[in-house]
Amino acid sequence: EVQLVESGGGLVQPGGSLRLSCAASGFTFSSYAMSWVRQALGKGLDRVAAINSGGGNTNYADSVKGRFTISRDNAKNTLYLQMNSLKPEDTAVYYCAKSVTAVAGKTNDYWGQGTQVTVSS
Repeated sequence: EVQLVESGGGLVQPGGSLRLSCAASGFTFSSYAMSWVRQALGKGLDRVAAINSGGGNTNYADSVKGRFTISRDNAKNTLYLQMNSLKPEDTAVYYCAKSVTAVAGKTNDYWGQGTQVTVSS
């Protein structure tokens, strides 16, 4: 079965950094685009970043551009999100999601359980 397991979340101070990981299994990881989506308490889903199957193309929400970097290691079946210069408004549950295609689109068919990121002094 498809499994996506996020890790690396926690409590950090504003301006700090955090690296999230998503361990994937149950499918051919290198064949699919992946994304990070977050949900702040009481708010809707917000797509943070996406990466194509080969890792050569990425895109970011304007709110995180220049601060976050999405990457993947297909040999390790792992997706990453490096978050720098964190702000309180980055506080949310961060989910790893699998696209149905090799190029990131609007449809994700599997999601991880999420990992909490809290940015506070």
